[in-house]
Amino acid sequence: MAFSLRSELTIPRLLVAATFFSACTIVGLFTSSFFRVLPSIGMIGMAATGLTCFLLHGQHYQRTNRSNYLPFLLIFLVHASAGVLTSSARIGEYIRDLVLQLPFLVLPLAFWLLPPLPTRNLRFLWLLLIGTTALAALLSTGNYLLHFDQINEMYLRSKVMPTEPDHIRFSLLVTLSVAAGVCLLAHRSVVGKGAMGLWALVICLAFYQHLLAVRSGLVTLYVMAVVALLWLVFRTRQYQQALLLAAGLVFVPAVSYSLFPTLRNKSANTREDMGQVDNTASANNYSLVGRVYSYKVALEVVKDNPWFGVGRADIEPEMALRYQRDYPNIRPNFYIQPHNQFLFSAVAFGLIGLVVFIVGFYYAGLSVWPRYAPLLLAQYVIVTLSFLVEYTLETQIGLGYALFFILLALEGQKPVPQPEGEWRPV
Repeated sequence: MAFSLRSELTIPRLLVAATFFSACTIVGLFTSSFFRVLPSIGMIGMAATGLTCFLLHGQHYQRTNRSNYLPFLLIFLVHASAGVLTSSARIGEYIRDLVLQLPFLVLPLAFWLLPPLPTRNLRFLWLLLIGTTALAALLSTGNYLLHFDQINEMYLRSKVMPTEPDHIRFSLLVTLSVAAGVCLLAHRSVVGKGAMGLWALVICLAFYQHLLAVRSGLVTLYVMAVVALLWLVFRTRQYQQALLLAAGLVFVPAVSYSLFPTLRNKSANTREDMGQVDNTASANNYSLVGRVYSYKVALEVVKDNPWFGVGRADIEPEMALRYQRDYPNIRPNFYIQPHNQFLFSAVAFGLIGLVVFIVGFYYAGLSVWPRYAPLLLAQYVIVTLSFLVEYTLETQIGLGYALFFILLALEGQKPVPQPEGEWRPV
């Protein structure tokens, strides 16, 4: 029986299955409102494929260093251990959180158990990300043109155009797609007419990021551009390309600001928002003001529970108590959880839990350093910047986006039995 399965479920076939389920995960990030289960199907399929491949063929290939993958499990264990502090009334919330965090248990094990995906499969998955992001951006732009005046006015009220997924996560996907496209082009992974088409998508997505005008997306895009500029100047000494990129950093925002009312309105809204920070009641109407007060409230919770936190499930009631005590002018329906992943983790798990989280999440990136891994670096930079202004890992789409593309970039680090003669996206 085992021999029959082994002959049918060969390693090449299982790698095709792993690529298919990875594709499901990528596409599923864009279907959260109408096919929410697709990313879960992809992740479960990846886990089943990895386990099957290991059980049937584990003796025929060498798995990569587990230190790149197993530290992610620490994050799941931190969430699981918070059950000790969870109040009986919040057990249901605790269980929901454990289910949400399952990818930290499932995906790293799946990628660790699998042999390396072929380079062409990795290239396909990154191109799928770029193509799917471009399609979603096109649909979003079409909707914007159909509701031009209405959507432009929304930007003056701290709102943005509808996107799939939500605008914060989508803006991060746009930046990662631009970075992935540039990496593939720089390493000649796509040539000929395909390269021309990819350049067109990258440029269009860069302009679309300005049309979308989400602060997180714009910051990550320009930070990645500055990182690329420094790399070209100090590492590769490609001064001509660096000069072209520097010109683009001036030209693109200037043109975008003149062309896109959304960007102008978002700029005006941000200036107005920042001017209201000293007025506590403004947290009821201004998003940036609300975030500032969420940080102040969260720091008070950390002061009272410095070592082990209050537990992930009890953040909401604990924050509400301090909102009521310290900021009575803020209405209950505008109480928000701290929009900072590090601060959120400190509130939930204390400073000890925060340290464990940082080690678990960043160990893979540090273990690869200083080897060349531009896609891994890009994803870590993008996600870290998002951590500063969002609790990215506390939603299904945010967690799936952050973890999956780190693991996909790590896949390019796996040693292959025979050199393939081309760059493995990493």
